[in-house]
Amino acid sequence: MAAIFRTLLLLLTLSESFIGVFTIGVGVNYGRIANNLPPPSQVSTLLRSLNITRVKVYDADPQVLQAFAGTNIEFIIGLGNEYLQRMRDPQQAQTWIQQNVQPYLSQTKITCINVGNEVLGGQDTQLASYLLPAMKTMYGALVNLGLSKQVYITTAHSLQILATSFPPSQGTFQENLIQYIQPILNFHAQVDSPFFINAYPYFAYKGDPNNVPLEYVLFEPNSGSIDPHTNLKYDNMLYAQIDAVYSAIKALGHTDIEVKISETGWPSKGDENEAGATVQNAGIYNRNLMQRMQQGESTPARPSQPIDIYVFALFNENQKGGPTSERNFGLYYPDGSLVYNLGVKSYILPRIDYSSSMKNGLSILSHLVLLMGSLVYFLER
Repeated sequence: MAAIFRTLLLLLTLSESFIGVFTIGVGVNYGRIANNLPPPSQVSTLLRSLNITRVKVYDADPQVLQAFAGTNIEFIIGLGNEYLQRMRDPQQAQTWIQQNVQPYLSQTKITCINVGNEVLGGQDTQLASYLLPAMKTMYGALVNLGLSKQVYITTAHSLQILATSFPPSQGTFQENLIQYIQPILNFHAQVDSPFFINAYPYFAYKGDPNNVPLEYVLFEPNSGSIDPHTNLKYDNMLYAQIDAVYSAIKALGHTDIEVKISETGWPSKGDENEAGATVQNAGIYNRNLMQRMQQGESTPARPSQPIDIYVFALFNENQKGGPTSERNFGLYYPDGSLVYNLGVKSYILPRIDYSSSMKNGLSILSHLVLLMGSLVYFLER
């Protein structure tokens, strides 16, 4: 009996170790540029079974928002770049929120509107000029509707907005973008909203695989790098990128804005010229990232600031353009099977509706299956 108890205790510990990572500092991006994905109702059940409590989407699709009603999963919804010009009009901004946010708030936990995605740094300077006015009018509409304490406004940037990223203490923004970034930072400070950045160490490795150590970008044991200005040691590139963004923000006079990683991930497949895009590397990156987030790590320069990350992405998306890697960032294939081992098993994905007695959590049998899956994973390592 004692042996059985010890085994069950081990299983429970392993289960909490691997499933718990999704509830500590890790959310997931639910992209849907594909024609073969499961319906939102099944995705909702999947995410609840994995204890994922935070999700970021790129629009405000009512089918998705309705599917997550009553789940208590926190949602970041997106306002596409194509809306920025018209959202400068306060009346249109308020109408959009009244149609796409307000009707769902009583059941679906919408906490943020991400206004535009990677607008700065592109070729469209006209679009860049629309960004902050749209953010301001969207925030003003939230104030008018009494929702500004419940829903915050931000926008997600590509790491390409940085001119310098190493050493991290010398991080700076591109000079030609400061005219846009400075007032955006002022806005964040005024309304107390975070600065979103999409950071992918994969792209640094892909661009220079001969000089960027693979272990450094995958969170694997390595000699690391030292910032000569602070003497701080970095054992992975993502933390260095985060601190570089903080330094760039500080250089513009702000120390009161939190940086959140709105996207990070690693592709499991790529073209011949896409170095490092393999199933093995993708699994290593995301497993190591999630384990570090579970440990509550902070960056070297911000030891008291928890890291907040959204992994990209939940599914492979077969209709995305660009190189092969763009269609292969998913943790899951559209059929519900895992692309690589994350410490959970694909067969915990529900394929049928739960009965009313099961809607508030996994059944005892599901728990046992999950625990056994974790044990199998542990033994296979």
